[in-house]
Amino acid sequence: MAETTELTRVRADKWLWAARFFKTRTLAKEAIESGKVHMNGQKIKVSKELQVGDTLSIRQGHATRLEEKVVIIKALSENRGNATIAATLYEETEESMATRAFFAEQRKLQNLARPDTKPDKKQRRDLAKFKDRW
Repeated sequence: MAETTELTRVRADKWLWAARFFKTRTLAKEAIESGKVHMNGQKIKVSKELQVGDTLSIRQGHATRLEEKVVIIKALSENRGNATIAATLYEETEESMATRAFFAEQRKLQNLARPDTKPDKKQRRDLAKFKDRW
């Protein structure tokens, strides 16, 4: 008969993987080691034990589009479940959601400034002449 025990602490890499912030534990480990994950404002190590109530700051994405999520740990798990279960493990702060929404809107507006088509040969020549004058 298996006895269920309530988790009080979980390794950082396991929790990030179980909460579906990273696809593999290896990716979670690399993010922690590269300083993209902070707990309560300080860098952590992979083996850091997380508890309910800790605040994590997680930077994800590419160098040009890093998004930072600030989450509060609501539950602990060492096992990766489906997305609905993973969403119950944490709660993102209001400031974090507002900041991410603001930057998403800025990216959308930035894309609107681009022309729909590439310049044709004559337009490229005109641009080159204009740049040469300056």
